[in-house]
Amino acid sequence: MTTLAPRHVFVYGTLRRGDVRDITRLQPAPQFVGVGSVAGLLYDLGPYPGLLLGGEGRVTGEVYAISAELERLLDEIEEVWPQQSNEYFKREVAVRMDTAPTGGGPACLVYEINPDRLAGCPVIAGGDWRRRRLQAP
Repeated sequence: MTTLAPRHVFVYGTLRRGDVRDITRLQPAPQFVGVGSVAGLLYDLGPYPGLLLGGEGRVTGEVYAISAELERLLDEIEEVWPQQSNEYFKREVAVRMDTAPTGGGPACLVYEINPDRLAGCPVIAGGDWRRRRLQAP
């Protein structure tokens, strides 16, 4: 019997630990791997952010090892399956881990915002949703 290696997910918004959709409250429980960042820009969509991958900016988030069952649940939350609202697209990206001496890290699933949803949305300076939420009045 072959055991599949766990998948990893990079969460950057409301799924971060302590936020309204805290991934650590979901089942089956994920395993925290560490804090990292990806190349991209983070946009403020009001109650949640959207990540647009690529470019010179960095977006901060958390990396978790997840099971296939939790991946399916995340797909439902982000409406990439079965609803397919086209608000987010599921991608796989390289993550730069804060604790890795060379900045290397695992390939992670990430839910990227559809660029069509960003009209009029401001960029979150510094690329950190948690810092933005803590600074809000």
